[in-house]
Amino acid sequence: MPGFDLVSRPWLPAQLSDGTAPELSLNEVFTRAADIRRLVGDLPTQEFALMRLLLAILHDAVDGPEDIDAWQELSESPQPFAAVGPYLDRHRERFDLLHPTQPFMQVAGLRTQKDEVASLNRLVADVPNGDPFFTMRQPGVETLSFAEAARWLVHAHAFDTSGIKSGAVGDPRVKGGKGYPQGVGWAGNLGGVFAEGDSLQQTLLLNLVASDASGFTVDKDDRPAWRRDQCGPHMQKDLASRPTGPRDLYTWQSRRIRLHHDGRAVHGVVLCYGDPLPVHNSHQREPMSGWRRSIPQEKKLKEPRVYMPRGHDPARSAWRSLDALLTSRTEEQTVQGTEPARYLRAGVLKWIAELTHERLLPRDLLVRPRLIGAVYGTQQSVIDEVVDDSIAMSVVLLHEHDPKHAQAAIAAVEDSTKAVRALGDLAADLARTAGRPTEAPGDTARDLGFGLLDGPYRKWIVTLDGSHDPRAARTAWQQTTYRIIRNAASDLLAADADATGWLDNAKSERVFHARLSKALPLRHDTPPDAATPGEPADPIKETVR
Repeated sequence: MPGFDLVSRPWLPAQLSDGTAPELSLNEVFTRAADIRRLVGDLPTQEFALMRLLLAILHDAVDGPEDIDAWQELSESPQPFAAVGPYLDRHRERFDLLHPTQPFMQVAGLRTQKDEVASLNRLVADVPNGDPFFTMRQPGVETLSFAEAARWLVHAHAFDTSGIKSGAVGDPRVKGGKGYPQGVGWAGNLGGVFAEGDSLQQTLLLNLVASDASGFTVDKDDRPAWRRDQCGPHMQKDLASRPTGPRDLYTWQSRRIRLHHDGRAVHGVVLCYGDPLPVHNSHQREPMSGWRRSIPQEKKLKEPRVYMPRGHDPARSAWRSLDALLTSRTEEQTVQGTEPARYLRAGVLKWIAELTHERLLPRDLLVRPRLIGAVYGTQQSVIDEVVDDSIAMSVVLLHEHDPKHAQAAIAAVEDSTKAVRALGDLAADLARTAGRPTEAPGDTARDLGFGLLDGPYRKWIVTLDGSHDPRAARTAWQQTTYRIIRNAASDLLAADADATGWLDNAKSERVFHARLSKALPLRHDTPPDAATPGEPADPIKETVR
């Protein structure tokens, strides 16, 4: 029988530090992690799923880390992933994609009552069902190489859609040969978050949360899918006591899958429902998502506190949702003294905050919280959009016991929102004066304002590295915002004056300037520490490291 050993055969696309993009085996990825910039999936969601797979391998290979001291020892080692090679050798058989009885993340012999084999369109997420016009795969997916099939296999367990699926023989949930909706793959529920470093080695270490991390629960028998009994077509019997921790969650078998191949390539798939997993209150087990309190779910489930994953809004850039990334544990506990906190920060960011507090990370280290998620439509049966955004920031913004820099960054977002709202109100006032509908012009102006501030804010937040006074930095940001939004307003007024005359718009202009000044009260201050001594303050000067 042919085999495809994922330990030694190339299948993971990686971007190296020199810009080249080879496919690497699991062994090569861990051996060369210091020279790899990042994984490069066919979709961002695939990269997220593969990152979780690598973390599950690393957690299991080092059996932890148990605590922050074990993490420190690992991070300071010249070869932090030395244990991975022998580990993969021990479990090599379970990493064979085509194994006759234990194929990787599949069910040997999985079949439907009529022995149907579905098109690979069911597996490949960049071929929208019923709408294949925006893909390079025309008219569909006929075959896949074993390497690409392995990537989409991992992705399906993480992000597969809901809807009616094939019913597997031997699954008691099947009715009339069909498997009825049980929700999307586990990661599809999440507003995915991980911290990206300058290399894959740094990224994996930053997201390798210790078992005793604050607010994190890991059972002693936590283990990944390949160290569990091979799945059958039915649900596993021990689900009541699971998930046991990140190794279990990162490799959760939310589907039952069997790839069909001819020894040279994959040409079809059987894809059925696997192990369901309740979404609510999983924040102590799942560290790669932010969480939000859900009052409707509290009423439905009759529980005092229910937290659901906080998904990503495709219409909002990462910096506009900064409060969700930077809410500190101290702030959460302060709110919980009276009522449950509205939002909980992602566990990986809490972990980095803990490392920063213990001085295991330099205060000026730049990390990029990466936000990845899928937005589903039509009863979660299709993927409508994929969200992928990031924002570079110093780890000092995540510091639990020194929140002033994070508070300045969040306040600057609020300043921006108020200024952009003033711009939108101006556009609506101008439309109203001219007798036109006001909603569309206001929305367009607000989109314009946030777009104009996007680049400058991303450059400004990098300067919050602990070397400058945060109030001075916020003052500098208000001055930048004032200049950008004022210029945008001038363009709106000039364009509208051609149609209605400038006298008609004088009142709208006065009201706008009053609103903008109220939104940015610090803009008249002199920021003494916002620039290098001897240089004029330039809040959007990019810091190069």
